[in-house]
Amino acid sequence: MIAWTKQLNAAFGTSFLWLICLIYFTQGFRSFVWTAISYQLKDNLKLSPSASQFVFSVAFFPWSIKPLYGILSDCIPIKGRKRIPYLVIATVLSLVPWFILGLVSTLRDSTWHLMVLLTAQNLGSAMADVVVDAMIAEAVRYDRASFAGDLQSISWSSMALGGICGSLLGGYALSNLQIDAIFLLFSVLPCIQLVSCCFVEENSVNSKVTPEDSIVKDSHMNASTLDEDSPLTKKSHSSTRRRKKGKKNAKGRAVNSSKPKISKKGDSLVLKWFRSLKEAIYDLCRAFRQPMIWRPMSWFFIAHVTIPNLSTVIFYYETEVLKLEASFLGTARVVGWLGLMLGTFIYNRHLKYMTLRRILMCAHIGLAFLNLLQIVVVSRKNIAFGVSDKIMVLFSSALVDGINQFKFMPFLILSGQLCPPGIEGTLFALFMSINNLGTTLGSFVGAGLASVLNIDSGSFDNLLLGIIVHALCNFIPIAFLFLIPKEATGSST
Repeated sequence: MIAWTKQLNAAFGTSFLWLICLIYFTQGFRSFVWTAISYQLKDNLKLSPSASQFVFSVAFFPWSIKPLYGILSDCIPIKGRKRIPYLVIATVLSLVPWFILGLVSTLRDSTWHLMVLLTAQNLGSAMADVVVDAMIAEAVRYDRASFAGDLQSISWSSMALGGICGSLLGGYALSNLQIDAIFLLFSVLPCIQLVSCCFVEENSVNSKVTPEDSIVKDSHMNASTLDEDSPLTKKSHSSTRRRKKGKKNAKGRAVNSSKPKISKKGDSLVLKWFRSLKEAIYDLCRAFRQPMIWRPMSWFFIAHVTIPNLSTVIFYYETEVLKLEASFLGTARVVGWLGLMLGTFIYNRHLKYMTLRRILMCAHIGLAFLNLLQIVVVSRKNIAFGVSDKIMVLFSSALVDGINQFKFMPFLILSGQLCPPGIEGTLFALFMSINNLGTTLGSFVGAGLASVLNIDSGSFDNLLLGIIVHALCNFIPIAFLFLIPKEATGSST
C-alpha cells in the first residue's frame, strides 16, 4: 500500500492526489450536514413532508445539468486555464452557503432563503464533481495512463470513507451540537479544498483538451440519489452512484480522444468560444437523435418519473411515529452502503450475463415487493410478531439499496456502450443528468402524492395507501421495457 501510494505521488504529485482525495471525501461526507438539513426542515421550520420534499427536489436540481458545467470549462478557459479556476468557483459556491447558514439564523429559518442557498451549494458541488473528473481524465491521458485504475480506486475509496463517516457522525452531531455549529464545522472541508487548489498546477489552455475529458462521470445526490428510507439516504447514495459510474468507465474514456478544432487566426476570443460551444452542443444533439440512444435513455427517465418518491414522508414517519433517533438513522444509512456494495457484488457474480430487460424487470418487481416491508411497519404488524422497528428499518435499507444497484448497474453498462467515440465523457454525463432529472421529477411527484393524500406531520392515516400506490407504480416501467435493446446484456463485454 505504501509503495503504491509513493508511485502515485511520483506520477501525479502529492498536491494533486491530496486534492482528489479531499474532494471525493467531502462529497461523501455531505451526509453529515444534510442530516441536519432534514431536521431543520422538519423540526425548526415545521414544514410538511410534501413541502420538505419540494425543497430537496429544487435544491438538488443542479445535479441534473452537469453537462453544462463540463461544456463551459472545456470551451471557455479563464486566464488560460480550464480546470482550476472553475474548481475555485465551485468550491466557493460550496463553501459560502454553509458559512452563511451557520452565521445568519434569519436565513436558515426562512424556507425560501434556505432553499436558494442549498441550491447554490449543490451547484458548487456538482460543478466540482465535473471538474475533478476532467482533471483525473486529463492526468491519466497525458501523464500516466497505467495508473488509471489506481486513481479511480483511490477516489472511490475516499468517497466511500467520507460517506460512512458522514452518516455515522451526522446523527451524533445532531444529538450534541447546535445546528449552526454543524454547518460551520462542515464548511471547514471546503475551506481546506479551496486552499488546496492553490498548490495544484495546470497546463495552459494551449495544451488542448477534448470535450470528453470534461465529464467522466457523475456520484451525489445519489446518490440512490433520492429514493430510499430518508431524503438523506437517497441523495447520498445517488451522488455515490453518479461517481461510481464515472469511475467505472473513466479508464475507457480516458484513452479515446477527438482531434481538437483549430480556430482561424483572425477569430476573436469570443467568436472562438462561441464556435467551440456550438460544436459541442451540436455533437450532443446529433448523437442523442439516434434511436439506439434516446430509446433506452427514455426508459430510465420514465422509470424514475413514474414512481413517486416518498422518502421524506417515510423520514417523518420514522422520526415522529417510530421515534427513531438521528444516530440510528445514520447507522441505517451505513447499512444501506453495505447493501449497495453487496448488490454490486451479486450483480457482477450472477446477473451480468442476463439480458437487461430481464434484470430490470426483476429489479422493479423486487422493489415493488419490498414495499411489503414498509406496509408491515406502517400497519404495525411487525410488533405483533415481536420484530422491532429498528430491525425492520435496517433490513429494508440494506435490501432496497442492494436491489436498486441491480437497476443502476445496467444503466452504467448500457450508457458506456451507447457513447460514440469523440464525445464519450460529455454524452455520458448527459445520460447521468437525464437519470438525475428523472429522479428529481419523481421526487416532485412524490411530494404531490403526499399532498393529495393529505399526509402531513402528525397525520399519517393515508401513508399506507401512499405506499401501496408507490408499490404499484413500480410495475409501470416494465410496460416500457421494449425501449431497451432486446439482446443487450448486463456485461460490458
